Amino acid sequence: MLYHLLHAVALVAVGVGARPSGASAPSHPATTPLASRGLVARPRAVAALFAAGVVIFSGSLYALALTGASALGAVAPVGGLLLMAGWVTLAVNK
Repeated sequence: MLYHLLHAVALVAVGVGARPSGASAPSHPATTPLASRGLVARPRAVAALFAAGVVIFSGSLYALALTGASALGAVAPVGGLLLMAGWVTLAVNK
């Protein structure tokens, strides 16, 4: 449940900090209003990685808990890798 909350807040933050489509980085960031700066260069990539990671990671664990199918536990690391890739993409593409 905590993963959902943390990444939901992160998705909102990515959306708020997204650079408008087709806009380049401001030439004078100190004089540009904060809301129009665009702090995230690739918001769709970050959002897709976060969403896929949450669905695969948490979804496989929920399905494991509800059905008891132990094979679903092996899928959780893939979701974790997607979540980590989202954070790396967020950190690298500023």
